[in-house]
Amino acid sequence: MSHCAAPAALGPRDLLAALAVVVIWGLNFVVMKWGLRYFTPFQLGAVRYLFAALPMVLLVRAPRLHWRWLLLFGLFQGVGQFGFGFFALRLGMTAALASVLMQTQVFFTTILAFGLLRERPGRPLLLGMALAAAGLACFAMNFVGATAQAGGGAGGATLIGIVLTLCAAASWATSNIVTRLAQRASPGYDPIAFVAWSSLVPIVPFMALSALTDADAGRWLHLDAWQALPALAWGSVAYLGWAATIVGYGLWTGLLTRHPANRVAPFSLGVPVVGLAAGLLVLGEVVTPWQWAGTACVVLALACVVAGPRMGMK
Repeated sequence: MSHCAAPAALGPRDLLAALAVVVIWGLNFVVMKWGLRYFTPFQLGAVRYLFAALPMVLLVRAPRLHWRWLLLFGLFQGVGQFGFGFFALRLGMTAALASVLMQTQVFFTTILAFGLLRERPGRPLLLGMALAAAGLACFAMNFVGATAQAGGGAGGATLIGIVLTLCAAASWATSNIVTRLAQRASPGYDPIAFVAWSSLVPIVPFMALSALTDADAGRWLHLDAWQALPALAWGSVAYLGWAATIVGYGLWTGLLTRHPANRVAPFSLGVPVVGLAAGLLVLGEVVTPWQWAGTACVVLALACVVAGPRMGMK
């Protein structure tokens, strides 16, 4: 019985890592918006993972596990999550609403973890999911109410943007399961090395997709195109590649190697709190009463998931 309860509560070190991920990924959506001013979605994906892979693969050894886990993680977390996510932001999704809808990965992860890993959700997680669902419903109400308006704030999101964001969330959830399966197959692998080496995987697919679909792909063959990029473009790519990918996913993967997927995934519910604040303060996006109500539900959901096991809930 004690063996089953062991992974329920995260220690202070893991809680600090989870908080760092929340902040890094919450700001991530604003930085994506900046990056998409200068690159197409496929181009941004390619340079993001080029930065994530270099110079890390020169500094760390390849992780000791089968190559298929690197390939699957790179495809689902890289090409899937951010291919869909970048296009969603390009096609009418605001940073604030994207940071919220991406958290549907918690539901996808829980369903996949139960079906594939036999990880049963406890009462704190179920209650947290119910509160999170109420929060997402509040954001949906804001979207429905804003459809009659001519696009402002989060209400300006398009249907294709929402669909693509949900596809990105499903890809993220699948990469969570890949991480857990890799841990079962090769316990104790280095999460930083895992993220760094898997970052090599999306580069070629993104470059190929850009060459096939982007009308301006050829301009990147000329040095003057790179020299013309402003500091904001380089800073955005560096943040996405090093902070959001290496640091963020390194910490996230480390948490997933030590705890069940359905225990780690709900911590991402704090991301929209940071994302909404960043969208409001940095991009000037409008936060409506429905969004504030949704944010309150998300905070309560996160508190339930974190504090529930420490209060004796199982």
